[in-house]
Amino acid sequence: MKPDRMRRVDEAVRKVLGDVLQRELKDPRVGFATVTGVRTSSDLSHAQVLISVLQIGDPPEHTPEDTIAGLRSAVGFLQKRVGEELGLKNTPVLRFELDETVDRALRIQELLDDPPPPAVETPEDETSEDDPDS
Repeated sequence: MKPDRMRRVDEAVRKVLGDVLQRELKDPRVGFATVTGVRTSSDLSHAQVLISVLQIGDPPEHTPEDTIAGLRSAVGFLQKRVGEELGLKNTPVLRFELDETVDRALRIQELLDDPPPPAVETPEDETSEDDPDS
């Protein structure tokens, strides 16, 4: 399949899943989840769906693991909705994974904002390994 079509299919699947998550999915395990990306295989048989979860509260009401578990249990419903909306001949099998890009970006930003102290260099011993007198 051509790369342009693949990109359009990925974006269409992402949009449909995002709408369904916001409006139709009622699983209490699914918190505030966002579909951040979709990567379909070239034959459209499988689609990797990347999910980002906003954790609210202390402790968070919905953990990312709970959200992924809720989405995996609703995979049949979600695949059906994708098939109905997009009218594809074959609906890809959805595989949900946690998108850790935001967490990595926040960690990098923390390091940039507050870098760790520089490593302290220790003076080398006066004796050297090459010195036969030691």
